[in-house]
Amino acid sequence: MQEQENAAGMPQLDNDQASVRAENSAENRATETRTVEKIPGLEELLKKAELAAEEHHDAWLRAKAETENVRRRAQTDIANAHKYALEGFAVELLSVRDSLEAALASGNGPTDALRSGVELTLKQLTNAFEKFSIKEINPLGEKFDPHKHQGIGAVDADADPNTVVSVLQKGYSLNDRVIRPALVTIAKSRSSA
Repeated sequence: MQEQENAAGMPQLDNDQASVRAENSAENRATETRTVEKIPGLEELLKKAELAAEEHHDAWLRAKAETENVRRRAQTDIANAHKYALEGFAVELLSVRDSLEAALASGNGPTDALRSGVELTLKQLTNAFEKFSIKEINPLGEKFDPHKHQGIGAVDADADPNTVVSVLQKGYSLNDRVIRPALVTIAKSRSSA
């Protein structure tokens, strides 16, 4: 079975080869038909994937926007907390100021009335301090603590060395944090006397 050339110089096939090529050609057309039939399925899958991607992208954009809104709200809340942190304390001090102004406005009233007004004012201030956890540091007779006390001198005294013998100015703490140390004098050690 040899190929023969036709007049155009193209090889000419015998019948067996022609039938094999025809079968191959028929198989190729059948494969193409199956591929064409599969394409609509692929197009559907592609459309579904595109819709899913679009939905995910939309969800991502919404989540990003929500996160940005939460961040902005948190910044606003923090700014307001800093700005109005002392509001409650300031409101408590208003009654103290009112009492002091009333005492000054009374003019030359009796000394006992003035004293009771000042005592009432001090009580209002003490209540405001307690409400906001401001505690007095009055270390008379205690051991000197450099974290709570500021020593301004040492004196001869009948107390143990480094004991606070006088408080010149009370200290204060806010929620156990010293905001002003107490000014104190302490007892000298007896060996240095």
